[in-house]
Amino acid sequence: MTTEIRASHILVKTEQEAMDLYNEIKNGKDFAQAAKENSLCPSGQNGGDLGYFGKGMMVKPFEDAAFELNEIGEISQPVETQFGWHLIQLTGKE
Repeated sequence: MTTEIRASHILVKTEQEAMDLYNEIKNGKDFAQAAKENSLCPSGQNGGDLGYFGKGMMVKPFEDAAFELNEIGEISQPVETQFGWHLIQLTGKE
């Protein structure tokens, strides 16, 4: 069973921004580059990398979406938290 995952994310203000970025990434834009250009989170400067984390370390909607991803490189649909809208990319599992 996966106890920790590694993920990157992009944080934006609106669902529309998140959907537009989601579509750009699905059409070939690099996730890390999109994070550097668009993310409101300081992690954006590192391509959105959040490192490894376990359950209970992130806000619930974010955690649920991140742990539902199965394949390395898979990207979530936009997820809303109190911070804004996130796109999450799974980058590792332990």
